[in-house]
Amino acid sequence: MNNLNFEDHLFDYIYRLKSTFNSENIKCIEKLSKDIINVWDNGHKVYICGNGGSGANAIHIANDFHYGLGNGIKKDKRLGMDVEALVSNQAIVTCLANDIGYEKIFSYQLEVKASSSDLLIVLSGSGNSPNVVNALHAANKLKLKSYALLGFDGGICKDLASEVIHFKIDDMLVSEDLQMITFNICFEWIIKLKNL
Repeated sequence: MNNLNFEDHLFDYIYRLKSTFNSENIKCIEKLSKDIINVWDNGHKVYICGNGGSGANAIHIANDFHYGLGNGIKKDKRLGMDVEALVSNQAIVTCLANDIGYEKIFSYQLEVKASSSDLLIVLSGSGNSPNVVNALHAANKLKLKSYALLGFDGGICKDLASEVIHFKIDDMLVSEDLQMITFNICFEWIIKLKNL
């Protein structure tokens, strides 16, 4: 066991988180926040997807925006957003994975449910997972606006999404933390902007 100082490790981790933010991705996070408000104000739907930790983040984010923006903040305010994490229905996911392939578990759902006024958000560390790549292809086919939150070099998704929030870091843990941080920033900004 080496003599790594915990505090040094902690501050290195915080530095890696902080250093990924730049003017380009900050502007895109603001744009995402505004697009989320637009979808909410107009009664449309947000779809969000990812695999593994990113899939878990998708479910967490969907919950926050579905309940937290509405009754979760103040009981006398409007309802929350119509947000669906495409990874959350195990029956649908396992059926599609078994019958038509895991690479189509998100794209098929979008083809069935989504309309051009909705918004797709893809969470991916690598940006290369076939099912999120196919989700973006489906969004483009349906003329659905999309965002991709990506780490590493951005992968294939970087060239497919309407808007890209790219955190250039070769670290899956930090990349997945940044997904939640991004949406917590959006969430709090929307609350303040809408006086919730």
